[in-house]
Amino acid sequence: MALRIVVVGDELVAGAGDPKALGWVGRVVARTIAPEPPVVVTLAMPAETSTELSTRWETEAMSRFDPDSDNRLVVALGRADITAGLSLARSRLNLANVLDVAAHRRIPAFVVGPPPGPPEDNLRLSELSAALADVADRRRVPYVETFAPLVAHDQWLADLAAGDGRLPGQAGYGLIAWLVLHTGWHAWLGLPSDAD
Repeated sequence: MALRIVVVGDELVAGAGDPKALGWVGRVVARTIAPEPPVVVTLAMPAETSTELSTRWETEAMSRFDPDSDNRLVVALGRADITAGLSLARSRLNLANVLDVAAHRRIPAFVVGPPPGPPEDNLRLSELSAALADVADRRRVPYVETFAPLVAHDQWLADLAAGDGRLPGQAGYGLIAWLVLHTGWHAWLGLPSDAD
């Protein structure tokens, strides 16, 4: 059965700031070897909070799924909850709602957490990532921790510094893609891995 993957999230899903215009999604898809190439649809909304994502994802994703395909949902949460001042409880509830609706609709989900950003946000981002990971874990949904592996990573920090301090470039998106590929991506899709 053909794979159809819908990826919802903010500007990081769209690969904003990547001179190659691949972002992490394009790099992951390029390494996803399936009997039939997957159809991957990115539904990016810049600066979107988890509240905004939780209200739009179902309508937008369901219209792109195919009843004859193996439909999958990737929820890629960014940093906007911090900027908007959302509480951890609200962020947790928003993700829980998305995952619960996906489960009810029998759509397997996969969550990619927020990466590090400007240093002044990193304490709150660390707490947010841990809270989101807990929500995913309680529902047995794979969660890719991007914050902890990248917060002190020289290449990530250099990539942010070379840009606007918020968006990664080629190297940063490559690091996120590596984390996704090595945190259960192929197993989630039921495919052999060439990334290990």
